[in-house]
Amino acid sequence: ISDAGTLKRIDASLIKGGGLQSVQVFTSAGTATYTKPTGIKRIRVFVTGGGGDGGNGVNSVTYSAAGGGGAGGTAIKLIDATSITTETVTIGAGAIRDGASSGTSSFGSHCSATGGSNGTNTNGPGLSPGGSGVGGDINLVGQGGGGSFAPSTATQGVAGGNSYWGGGAGGVYSQNGSNGSLGGGGSGGNVVASGGGNGGNGVCYVEEYI
Repeated sequence: ISDAGTLKRIDASLIKGGGLQSVQVFTSAGTATYTKPTGIKRIRVFVTGGGGDGGNGVNSVTYSAAGGGGAGGTAIKLIDATSITTETVTIGAGAIRDGASSGTSSFGSHCSATGGSNGTNTNGPGLSPGGSGVGGDINLVGQGGGGSFAPSTATQGVAGGNSYWGGGAGGVYSQNGSNGSLGGGGSGGNVVASGGGNGGNGVCYVEEYI
């Protein structure tokens, strides 16, 4: 089914044959090489972008509840692998507090997924959207991070969004935000001058079929 809800035809040859034989998982930020095992004819790829970081508590607000980071999107694609020997895998890094933004993950040119947005600082505008899958048979949007607010008493920071794999960091009390994992967003800081948690690195999960 396509994103618009209409029927999408898939070549029947891609779903014939034996069952699942093996899997490969990539979670380290940067590039790596996927090598197809002998005899594998089809692969199903799940690729997820990096998570956004949580927002910061600001000095001008006594009680902070900074926003959570958005999660990376996910693309899922069934691929005829008969002509594949190796393929470049890119894993988008999670966003770093007050540093680099989240990165895009990809499996060669077959499919990719963008990273989630960073959380807003206390009293910052709006939510933090998740990333999007691109080029998959199914393209998923990561869950957005919750919006920031300024409560009247101390409270938890706002949680980060979940990716396809979960991984969004929960809000914590009276400290910096927590780090996300598996493309999930970091949670927001919740005290004056506190920092948000980092986003989780993206994921590429490959199922291999004969």
